[in-house]
Amino acid sequence: MKDGFIKVAAVTPRVYVAAPEKNVKEMVERAEEMAAVGVKLLVFPELSITGYTCGDLFLTHVLLQGAKEALYEYLYRTAELDLVTVLGMPLSHYGQIYNTAVVVSGGKVLGVVPKTYLPNYKEFYEMRYFKSGEPDMGEIMLGEDAAPIGTRLIFEDTWIPEFSFGVEICEDLWAPGTPSSEHARAGALIIANLSASNETAGKAAFRRNLVVGQSGRLACGYIYANAGEGESTTDLVFAGHNMVAENGRLIAETLPFDDNKALITEIDLSHLLSVRHHLKAYPTITDTQSEGYRKMVFDIGAPRETILTRNYSRLPFVPSDEQKKAERVKEITHIQVAGLSKRISAIGCKDVVIGLSGGLDSTLALLVCAAAFDKLGLDKKGIHAITMPCFGTTDRTHDNAVKLAQEIGANFREINICESVRQHFRDIGQSEDVHDVTYENAQARERTQVLMDIANQVGGLVVGTGDMSELALGWATYNGDHMSMYGVNASVPKTLVRYLVRYYADTAESEGLKAVLNDILDTPISPELLPPKDGQISQSTEDIVGPYELHDFFLYYLLRTGATVEKIMRLATRAFEGEYDEETIRHWLNVFIKRFFSQQYKRSCLPDGPKVGTVGLSPRGDLRMPSDADASLWLIQ
Repeated sequence: MKDGFIKVAAVTPRVYVAAPEKNVKEMVERAEEMAAVGVKLLVFPELSITGYTCGDLFLTHVLLQGAKEALYEYLYRTAELDLVTVLGMPLSHYGQIYNTAVVVSGGKVLGVVPKTYLPNYKEFYEMRYFKSGEPDMGEIMLGEDAAPIGTRLIFEDTWIPEFSFGVEICEDLWAPGTPSSEHARAGALIIANLSASNETAGKAAFRRNLVVGQSGRLACGYIYANAGEGESTTDLVFAGHNMVAENGRLIAETLPFDDNKALITEIDLSHLLSVRHHLKAYPTITDTQSEGYRKMVFDIGAPRETILTRNYSRLPFVPSDEQKKAERVKEITHIQVAGLSKRISAIGCKDVVIGLSGGLDSTLALLVCAAAFDKLGLDKKGIHAITMPCFGTTDRTHDNAVKLAQEIGANFREINICESVRQHFRDIGQSEDVHDVTYENAQARERTQVLMDIANQVGGLVVGTGDMSELALGWATYNGDHMSMYGVNASVPKTLVRYLVRYYADTAESEGLKAVLNDILDTPISPELLPPKDGQISQSTEDIVGPYELHDFFLYYLLRTGATVEKIMRLATRAFEGEYDEETIRHWLNVFIKRFFSQQYKRSCLPDGPKVGTVGLSPRGDLRMPSDADASLWLIQ
């Protein structure tokens, strides 16, 4: 459970209808298998001890007593396993029968949660057999022990209080006021759902949307264990569709009719807790107590490191689903275009000024400008694309800037700033032969001055081109490329910039535009502030500050999930296995942390710009961070 990970499993065992003894034998075997691989929370389907499709047999004393005897066998056989099990069975309580989830650990019953919402339509007639559960139903005798029974129980680990879960059963998730909503408000970070949802055409997708959506609404981990093979097929078929979702994302799934019905993965409790820290929808402890919740404590031993099986994308900002690629690009583009369009309309201008370098960032910004002008019905000649070659400019980037402006239909202008910068060097006593930070920043600031003054001339605004990765690293000249009148790329990380430009290239109708975009994509990332070597770019950004794919990974997990640097290191080592060794990752992670802290002053005065994703660095919204904070606590040894 190191770094907040808890290994969980949703398992659909082979079921024998109305044969509790056989079912428990199967369940014990699966529990032993799960414990052997480190599972700490095991969830079986609805009525798993008897099978869901017993019909009127639920009304018989024989089946009810047989289910109890099977439960006692399960308790005895699993008493030494370091896990918590949630299993389903019918139970009689004060003359009524309930469809329940029984939570057990260490040979004891921790609590019993009855189903709240009973379906009574079409193929499901649960009201014929069962009664709906109530919040507090006292205690129920199971063997020699009394266990609490009711719909308002929370189960919590003694060693890791964050390992807390609540239970709901199948139809409860479909109801307007789900029990899981109350469980989450009472502090549960995980919801276990024992289900017997039959298969019909299209139902799996609907079910998946429910589970994923609920995990997002409640900022929780959601474990869904569904009935499968062995249930009666008199009228229905059950296919064992198991899922685990986390904060609105499906992290693991066994598809219907899949032969493997043991779904094992990890839920990131520290991530969920970080999300909850930003929300105010959850009550205080006093509020929770007043809502009638009882907390049941279990002990499955001291925390141990969880072996991770989850896969982590190397590019967390980039869509992994190719089928949704076009949709995601359109969403991001619409956000950028809407932001810029509103700003142009609010100012009442018909002109924008953009510095065009022939690199990725300014390329994306120009494409956004073109789309905004189309949206507003403005002449693209109002887009003033200015290229300003200086000491480090190469023919390749210069020519690409020219071609790109022509393809877009922008008003292109070239202003060579070499003499202006040399005059500035003479004014301040800077030798042109000294290629220090002054040499580099003077060029960036001269370019910004030119853009600002041209914007005054045409009555327009300067569109910023810098991306979020550069802002995170402080890889921008203060009051140089750091400044603009509206930054359309301010929340777009470098890896996503490349992805967006690639999509534009792939979908370009003009062969000329396609060709220039592809060449820009193949050009090394560089500020081009140092003189070229043999006509080629001599200054590689990633050689200086490190690979952007690593920095974007670090940025995502630091801000989006609130991960510790040790955890980020662990995840990065797993994600980039075979590409970067541990020493390299550690080096660049420390570089990232040092730069992220020391360069906050540049982010404290950022121009306006639209947020496009879940992570942003705006001082007016996402990141309220002091400019002089000490990074020592975040550096990794």
